[in-house]
Amino acid sequence: MQQYSTEEMGALTQAVIRHMDEWSISSDEMLAILGLEGDVRSRHLAMYRNGGKVFPQTPEMMDRIDHIVGIADALRTTFPFSSQMRVLWLRKPHRRFQRRTPLAVMLDERDEGLMRVRIEVDCAYGYAINEALHNSQVQKTNKDAA
Repeated sequence: MQQYSTEEMGALTQAVIRHMDEWSISSDEMLAILGLEGDVRSRHLAMYRNGGKVFPQTPEMMDRIDHIVGIADALRTTFPFSSQMRVLWLRKPHRRFQRRTPLAVMLDERDEGLMRVRIEVDCAYGYAINEALHNSQVQKTNKDAA
């Protein structure tokens, strides 16, 4: 895992908070998606927002950050002219999520939910995951045959 300086991590923290602010989600929802709901009070998010605190550099947090940034980028690509459509997409029931909203999937399923939502909105990421799974299966089959 790449280690970031405090300044880099501060910029990354603020960018992630900005993305989630654009999604018009509550502080409690933010904390749940970030996996910080037991450690940070919602009123303390202002310290992360203004650069007074940074997210911890754990593998779990870095994975969450990667997915949040990936989702935000994919939503901007899909709806380049409308932030309202980005928010609507997150809050509209989706057939691939059994009529649940992408936001509900992220909140209910945590890390796996973040990945599922990212795969749905970011086709390039979905293809990369699918290809990696396929290659892994081919390698396993070849190993078993040998």
